[in-house]
Amino acid sequence: MRILIDTNIIISREDPKVLPENLQFLMKVLNDLSTDILIHPLSVGEIKKDKNLDRREINLSKVSTYSILSNPPSFKNDAKFNSLITSKSPNDDIDNAILYSLYKNAVSFLITEDKGIHKKAYKIGIFDKVLSIEEALNVFKTEPLPITPPAIYKDKVYNLDIEDKIFDTLKDDYVEFTDWFKKIQKQGRDCLVYRNKDDSLGALLIYKDENESIELLKGSLPKKKRMKIATLIVSSSGNKIGEFFIQWAANYAIKKRFDEIYLTHFTKQEDYLVYLIETYGFMYAGKKNYQNKHGAYEDVFVKYLNPTTELIKKIKDDTPINLSKIFYPNFYDGEAVRKFIVPIHPEFHEKLFLDPGRQTTLYEHGRGFIIEGNTIKKAYLSQARLSKIKPGDLLLFYRTSDLKAITCIGVVEEVHHSINNKDEVTEIVGKRTVYSPKDITNLVEKSPVLILLFIFSAWLPNKVKLNKLKNTGVSSSALQRIHEISHETYLKIKKEGGINGSFTFN
Repeated sequence: MRILIDTNIIISREDPKVLPENLQFLMKVLNDLSTDILIHPLSVGEIKKDKNLDRREINLSKVSTYSILSNPPSFKNDAKFNSLITSKSPNDDIDNAILYSLYKNAVSFLITEDKGIHKKAYKIGIFDKVLSIEEALNVFKTEPLPITPPAIYKDKVYNLDIEDKIFDTLKDDYVEFTDWFKKIQKQGRDCLVYRNKDDSLGALLIYKDENESIELLKGSLPKKKRMKIATLIVSSSGNKIGEFFIQWAANYAIKKRFDEIYLTHFTKQEDYLVYLIETYGFMYAGKKNYQNKHGAYEDVFVKYLNPTTELIKKIKDDTPINLSKIFYPNFYDGEAVRKFIVPIHPEFHEKLFLDPGRQTTLYEHGRGFIIEGNTIKKAYLSQARLSKIKPGDLLLFYRTSDLKAITCIGVVEEVHHSINNKDEVTEIVGKRTVYSPKDITNLVEKSPVLILLFIFSAWLPNKVKLNKLKNTGVSSSALQRIHEISHETYLKIKKEGGINGSFTFN
């Protein structure tokens, strides 16, 4: 496997002679796996331009231990790529050239801490293959990580420092931001917080309940109960924190019986936040009657949680998988999609899905909340040979051995059949993986692998255990492998599991 690394990750501001600890461990992991670690020639050229002779020599000595990517593809004449990714400076050219090497499959993964590159990768559809150091450690882990996983916890806004650098952009966009922030501190407003190792804010979600109309430049949105995301910032690259925030907000709004979530945002070019929220159903609703000092108007984005017939008619791509994304976590479960029971061993169930009971306990006690297992997009690997399964189909996960029960539901996003190369499996699952390289190797050595990339939609309020499954007509033998069930059987399981019509549409 060939992995391209951004030279910025090996240039430490704290000590130019020493690699950061987590990067040292990552390089050891990659070397143990016999991967080819490559540097883009333009990155080396940029280092050579450094006028500080001592620093230049130190950094050149660091990169000299890695191979150079030979004859890298050029993005200059790729009209499609250039229509999606802008270039305004020589630094942009270098970033785009690095990203283009991944885009054209010259390498399998790119490891970078550059948030701008992560944003661009999201736009061109290769986000799962652009990894932060922490994500790379998770993808390529060969042993328990010595680094503490990131944690999110619930807090009060009055415990946040207004001088934290995460607020710099908001202060620039909103003249009155500081006054507003002090006001909501006094109100005791709730928030979700992720902190970096130096205790600075890495991500933040501030929210509130509303029951009022939203005035736009042209028209207005009617008065109704909504969840407002007042602030959503993710400054830390990787870890899918933004994805987790969207999931948390959607579940919060559903529990409060809100039909809508909305946020306002000054949209910029290659805006990661816009790509993120649009992926999970936020739709542009118009411009708010508010203009910042730069002359820009706020854009209003609304996520509709109630998939009415009227709303569905407005959507051009009304395929089941697209509708399930737009109205996430609600999902399409009509007869147009097949339903499959998917057996999963407890150890992988624990990694892939974070039990909602554990989530509640952690929040109630104000402790850190571990993200692993609680993202929206996931991957499942199997030796099953199914040709019928397709995007939009439903996966009902059956936890074997201990619970012997169907616990949750996912919607198939992509299907990859009969993959017999471990590196190809790793590339396809990307940062969604909970499987170690050893797990993947063991699977591939047995037989070709079926890869299901899916969207996690819902926990069943009532786990459907084996005895009740038998009453629906599902046999014990059918639970030994991925097994298609009829729509009628699904409806019985849906009823037993307590999934009501507020979560599904057809």
